[in-house]
Amino acid sequence: MGYINPLLDLPAGRALLALPPKDRRAIATLMRDLRHQANAEAESAWKRRKGPMAAYWRAVSTYARHTAHALEINHSEAV
Repeated sequence: MGYINPLLDLPAGRALLALPPKDRRAIATLMRDLRHQANAEAESAWKRRKGPMAAYWRAVSTYARHTAHALEINHSEAV
């Protein structure tokens, strides 16, 4: 992604970067799974004409993707 992730400006975002690489990879994998599952929920809600729930799940998907990306970058890029 070609932007500075605002998640990294938060103390919790910085704490994520302080985790050991193995832990960061495991959490990033979970976040990517969450992204795919939330996207599926968003599509299902949209098909049922449940716009607010579709928007909710799409936001969950986006936050999960941003978190996964933040966990996968090098420390030098985050500073």
